[in-house]
Amino acid sequence: MLLMFAVIFQLPATFFTKQGMTMKRNIGSNFRIPPATLQSTITLSIILLMPLYDKILIPITKRIKNNGKGISVMERMGVGMFLSIIAIVIAAIVERKRLDISQKMKTLPDYDPETVPLSIFWLLPQYILLGISDIFTVVGMQEFFYSEVPVRMRTMGFALYTSVFGVGSFVSAALISVVEAYSSSTGDCQNWFADDMSEARLDNYYWLLALTSTISFVVYIVLCKFFKSSSDQGDEKEEAPTK
Repeated sequence: MLLMFAVIFQLPATFFTKQGMTMKRNIGSNFRIPPATLQSTITLSIILLMPLYDKILIPITKRIKNNGKGISVMERMGVGMFLSIIAIVIAAIVERKRLDISQKMKTLPDYDPETVPLSIFWLLPQYILLGISDIFTVVGMQEFFYSEVPVRMRTMGFALYTSVFGVGSFVSAALISVVEAYSSSTGDCQNWFADDMSEARLDNYYWLLALTSTISFVVYIVLCKFFKSSSDQGDEKEEAPTK
């Protein structure tokens, strides 16, 4: 169920950057922001917000839930998955706005097909939200795969954690191939991944990811209701009366 989260996390280095290349990137008259540098905002979000996660959020949840753990590992991953869905919805809305402006600019005599007069900073919310979702999901994944496997297999648990993003990359590539084959084969519809960004429909692809991620999230919630962690099972054994 975390594979769609991994698919979404491929976007900052690919389609988000491709969007940024067509947007207004000037700061002052001489400097233009390289679109790939916005990926650093994910890392900055993690660095700045991780202390708040440890020092504020966890203590608050401990008090609210009246236990020593606060928010559980499964809840952490769920929060991160939900935030990644919000991020991709925002990305779809921003891309739709970029396309609308691009279509309107085509009617003007000074139309520049390479640059849309929309600031690249419109992409910041989706980057920042992905950074926040990383704090919840990736940290939760590490803890989950490390704690739920037997002690002698904890290295295997770490390998399972990293495999999520490896398999997610393959799923992303396969999904793009299928969507591109379908969208380019229909006569009325333009290829969603056309080289001309004024004709591409990345917003449709983002909505597709939002839908599939929502389905994964719902199934994840259902599976969590039936999941019992090894620590809970250990607690039950300790509480069981001895004969």
